[in-house]
Amino acid sequence: MTTALPGFKSGYADVNGAKLYYEIAGSGTPLILVHGLSLDTRMWEGQFGLLAENYRVIRYDARGHGKSVPTSTDPYSHSQDLRGFMDALSIERAHLVGLSMGGQIVIDFIVDNPSRAISLIPVDCTPSGMDYVTDIPQRVGRIIATANESGMDDAIELWCGDELFAPAVNNPTSVGPLNEIVREYSGWNWTSGATVMDRERPATQLLDTISVPTLVIVGELDLLDFHVGADAMEANIAGARKVVIPGAGHMSNMEDPAAFNTLITEFLSGVE
Repeated sequence: MTTALPGFKSGYADVNGAKLYYEIAGSGTPLILVHGLSLDTRMWEGQFGLLAENYRVIRYDARGHGKSVPTSTDPYSHSQDLRGFMDALSIERAHLVGLSMGGQIVIDFIVDNPSRAISLIPVDCTPSGMDYVTDIPQRVGRIIATANESGMDDAIELWCGDELFAPAVNNPTSVGPLNEIVREYSGWNWTSGATVMDRERPATQLLDTISVPTLVIVGELDLLDFHVGADAMEANIAGARKVVIPGAGHMSNMEDPAAFNTLITEFLSGVE
């Protein structure tokens, strides 16, 4: 059980008009796990205990997700929330791992706060400001419109049926946990009216400013957008290495946790 892990504790951090739920286990160098859109801390179940053997591993629910409670509908920034979260927990520097939206969050955070990252592992994500090559932004827009017009039940059905999740839904390892998490998503980020702050310069224009050791991971079966994003990060972040996980899609850490865990533990041990 998670609560039996050495050093385990959970709580809430007051950050920028939100109470962000978090869990911590292990000891040593901090390592923060950031989840994707409509997901929460549970998506890291296959990594949390393993990483706690060698790191002080922290996972948290982003604003509007999981157990986190927004207390304001003012414009917000997930990357600024990450900075406030680290400040609240007195974490000066950390290894940063993020998938999809979480990957975009940690990339935005690093370009704004370069001294506070030890290493970067963006997974199945695109840097903010990158032009998409498929119609996924339009599909997500239709799902958000459905949430506001017809309700979250209809929106979640569309979202769970989107081709983005098809490899994970067809994978016996990931389908159960993924469905449970996504179907419990509150939809606050879609229906509250709170807007995400625009960046002055998107991270896609600032990748060459990232200087920490970087491992870019993408599932072989993920959408083309995320392969393009991974290629851009490998090409523009000095020393970045891209690895493709065979047979995995967008939720690569949940679809093939063994391959994912081997990649990140080997990379992190090299950085350490």
